[in-house]
Amino acid sequence: MRLAWRLALRDLRGGLGGLRLLAVCLFLGVAAIAGIGSLSSALTGELATQGRMFLGGDLQVGLSQRRATPAEYKVIAGLGRVAESAKLNAMVARADGAQAMLASLKAVDGAYPLVGRFTLAPGALAARADGIALDPALAERLGVRVGDNVRVGETALTVTGLIADEPDKIGEGFRLAPPAIIGLPALAKSGLIQPGSLYEWRYRVAARPGTDVEATATRLKENFRESRWRVQDSSDGAPGARRSIARIGQFLTLVALTALVIAGIGVGNGVGAYLDGKRGAIATLKTLGADSRLIVRIFLIEIALVSAGAILAALALGALVPAIVSALAGSALPVPPRMGFYPGPLLQAAAYGLLVAFAFALPPLARARRIGATALFRGAVEGRVRLAPRVIVGAGGALLLAAALAIFTAREPFFAASVLGAAAGLVLLLGLLALGIRWIAARLPRSRRPLLRLAIANLHAPAAQTDRLVLALGLGLTLFVTLAVIQSNLAGALRSTVPQRAPSFFVLDVPADGIAQFNAVVRGAAPGAGIVAVPSLRGPVVALKDQRVADMKQIPEGAWILRGDRGLTFAADLPVGNRLTAGRWWARDYAGPPLVSMDAEAGRLLGLKVGDSITVSALGVEVPARIASFREIDWGTMGFNFVLIFSPHSFDGAPFNYMATVTVPPAREAAVNRAVTRAFPSSSLIRVGDVIATVGALFGQLATAVAAAAAVAIVAGIAVLVGAVLAARQARVYDAVLLKLLGATRAQILAVQATEYALLAIIVSLVALGIGTGAGWYVVKQLFELPWAPDWGVVLATLGIGTSVILAIGLLGSLPALAARPARALRSL
Repeated sequence: MRLAWRLALRDLRGGLGGLRLLAVCLFLGVAAIAGIGSLSSALTGELATQGRMFLGGDLQVGLSQRRATPAEYKVIAGLGRVAESAKLNAMVARADGAQAMLASLKAVDGAYPLVGRFTLAPGALAARADGIALDPALAERLGVRVGDNVRVGETALTVTGLIADEPDKIGEGFRLAPPAIIGLPALAKSGLIQPGSLYEWRYRVAARPGTDVEATATRLKENFRESRWRVQDSSDGAPGARRSIARIGQFLTLVALTALVIAGIGVGNGVGAYLDGKRGAIATLKTLGADSRLIVRIFLIEIALVSAGAILAALALGALVPAIVSALAGSALPVPPRMGFYPGPLLQAAAYGLLVAFAFALPPLARARRIGATALFRGAVEGRVRLAPRVIVGAGGALLLAAALAIFTAREPFFAASVLGAAAGLVLLLGLLALGIRWIAARLPRSRRPLLRLAIANLHAPAAQTDRLVLALGLGLTLFVTLAVIQSNLAGALRSTVPQRAPSFFVLDVPADGIAQFNAVVRGAAPGAGIVAVPSLRGPVVALKDQRVADMKQIPEGAWILRGDRGLTFAADLPVGNRLTAGRWWARDYAGPPLVSMDAEAGRLLGLKVGDSITVSALGVEVPARIASFREIDWGTMGFNFVLIFSPHSFDGAPFNYMATVTVPPAREAAVNRAVTRAFPSSSLIRVGDVIATVGALFGQLATAVAAAAAVAIVAGIAVLVGAVLAARQARVYDAVLLKLLGATRAQILAVQATEYALLAIIVSLVALGIGTGAGWYVVKQLFELPWAPDWGVVLATLGIGTSVILAIGLLGSLPALAARPARALRSL
């Protein structure tokens, strides 16, 4: 071993050669896994440690459109210290009425916050009963400052400060508008809480010491199931953030495992190219008496040293990823990463790197130990060396161990196994494609064009590198297509789902007795305005076919209609954008027992048919109805689409409000906003343009994150291509020398190689287009749950650019072969 170490270190001092590719590929693969693991641990660690602050307490009980009864409040108060609050959307208007903006309004009592500290920016006034704290962005758009007066509903309030820190902000989830915070007494004076208004009342509890919070939450859910309590505990204080992290984690896992597989292939190419360049040195050592074991030890030490350096550098970068991401894109994350050192992901990444390096370096090492002294005299005609069974078992065992480690340490083992299986399937498919290309090329008629004939011959010659090139080209182009599909889909999803003439406003909580006045006010501010108003109630589905939802042991997957409150309405006519798929619509003058028309997809998930019964609860009153029809809903109309539409008179006697869409020219939007806010202070106007801009910004952030994460895999794919080109260099040199001896010019030799690459690229690009599209569809539809709307022009352009880049890399790698001197090259034949 001492001799092996001395010779290995001496050899490394002469340069790394092809081991640079080994280092680059290992660095990329290990850094991706270490960084993603550290970031995931930092995000989940923040959720776990700050869950109580995000929720605003140990427990939260949410009630829709009502406060707790005295008996219910007694139960809640018995759990510990209670903070009461309400959440709704409302308009905040300047005192002069010149500007009004939608706000996500939170009304709190004196106990808020139970956990953390609510702070205002410097310059705030003392707290007062008629005060309101505004988000800085909301205050800027309204044009108000601290001390100015604003109107919320029917009451005037004074801006006491700008919100600096809202401790439970993350737990609030997605908001349509910037936040504003007032006291519960001010909410009572505002007139915003009316029968039929859309709001949520919440009770947060700081539990007594020693309370088993999770067990208490489970007990409350069971005991108050019929009362429709929505109970959360601090172990899941921010469910929206948790779901976002889970989806991000799935995608990042996909990227990391893909990078790992690609890195492994690059390692094999790099080690193979390095050892091919050492054939003369190995033959010389054999001539001087070195045995095969010494040869393996020398190069195993070299590979181990380079691998260790690459892995350590990758681990250092991976440990810094949470801080780097927080500094560059912290605002785009669901929660801020919890800074710290996370050894678990780093150890896993190091184990992956070592196993992959061993598995893919072992076959080239096994071939190298078989190189004999005769390679000094006939290196160009050495045949391929078959791998011994123990080498195959060793490499396969290392790969299986790496796969098992990836699967059993993943949060979703099935997903990890699926990704690895898909990656292995892609490699196998590309391998079969390479065999098919070789087989077909060998049986094609001989072309009369010499350059084309030579290019085709290069595809099936004994020393052809078709398998390596197809694998490298296939991986690179598939990654390009996948990224283009995802990116163009994120850009096109919003554009494809927004109709060309979308409404200007959504208006909520228009009083039922004021709908005629509402129409007059809107048309007074914007003559010819398009108005569509529908009755609006909210309530949960409580029974299906005489079975109580509360008694269901398991709710069907995807049956979101049974979770929480649903928007309810009634109508005499079938709404625009709806098409009946089963049953019949009721007559306009129908006045019989309640009937309901249901979304066809929801009915399919629940196994319902025409004639079955469904019961909803509207403001505590249960309304049973018979299913009269099923509808297919066009969700892209940007109108009010209801899963459940009841027949007229189904809710007679129940208080309700109207929801409306208003379509006006852009120049009249400000006038409509002012007029409706003055006439209906308790109604909320949602600018559709603002919603589209907000969602567009989220899609933009997601697209940037996808590109940044996928860049690692793409760089690894390019490194694999470079490795394939390096591995073929010696064969290219011999081909170029022989062609020069036969009178070929450099341009002709380059044309042969360009034709060979072009033929491979055309074939592989078609396969990559299909596979990349499928991979992109999975990410878009299954991981991100977004509409499928790729821009095929962008996808095809990206494929063309990617093909050109890859061809350029291949041809650049062939330039050294063109510069080879025949006399020098012939000495090694």
